[in-house]
Amino acid sequence: MSTFDTRDLRAAFGSFLTGVTVVTARGEDGVPVGFTANSFTSVSLEPPLLLVCPGRFLSSFDAFKNCRHFAVSVLAEGQENVSNTFASFKGDRFARVEIDCDLHDIPVIRGAAAVFSCETAQVLNAGDHALLMGEVRDFRHSGAQGLGYAGGKYFSLGLEQRAASAPRKGLENIASAIIENDGAVFLLRDGASYALPQVVVERRGLLRDALGARLHALGLDVELAQVYSIYDRAEVGEHHTCFRAAYRKGTSTEGHFVPINQLAEMIFSVPGQSATLKRYAMEHQTGQFGLYVGDVDGGDIHYH
Repeated sequence: MSTFDTRDLRAAFGSFLTGVTVVTARGEDGVPVGFTANSFTSVSLEPPLLLVCPGRFLSSFDAFKNCRHFAVSVLAEGQENVSNTFASFKGDRFARVEIDCDLHDIPVIRGAAAVFSCETAQVLNAGDHALLMGEVRDFRHSGAQGLGYAGGKYFSLGLEQRAASAPRKGLENIASAIIENDGAVFLLRDGASYALPQVVVERRGLLRDALGARLHALGLDVELAQVYSIYDRAEVGEHHTCFRAAYRKGTSTEGHFVPINQLAEMIFSVPGQSATLKRYAMEHQTGQFGLYVGDVDGGDIHYH
């Protein structure tokens, strides 16, 4: 028996960036079953084999262990709600999402980046999981960007890259961070109001590096995650990119953590940050975070 702290081991595994899939099958009674998995890998092209790892804790574990056919839907950007449904919802998961059926009559996720229809090739016991290997009998690939996952959070690399790499000519680039820790967000005191930590960046390709250096100078060790908001303040020549971030350690004498449920009542010195943090407080309640693209007066929230 190992003496590892399982929480630390899970966090270490979670540092590997993966995609997100939904694995589906039918039980012996014909009822569809499914679960969210990022433990998915291609194994071989000749023959075409892939591998998923259902956990023994799943109520549907026996259905997957004994199935003749199963399918893997690689989720696309914007399908976070599908992932959350198949990860935690206890009712009829298939009634909450749009589905199609494959050649084996296995339900698959409509709009997925890719779908693989498999015949079970081998099932092996592997600790608290099983290794379910399938031979691909059919597949389709939409060309959509896949939904990413790392460190316990989703990211949508394609949409973020497209938005963050499109600066407006003549505008000053400013990067800021929403640093969350235990239900609170780090804010700087700015006179009688507050502000997110931010930095002016000379080149857009250096946004993360410059922001990371600024946060380090404040005494904070954080992990920058996905872009949360991109907006212009054209009247003062500014282009803002705001990142989500996870606090790891460190203290700062220049600011403190404020409970998320108090953000809507606070006054912010930087136009745009008030609306950004009010939206963050609302989305924090549901766990579904979008990407805002626009200006301080209005724009679109992309749940992709």
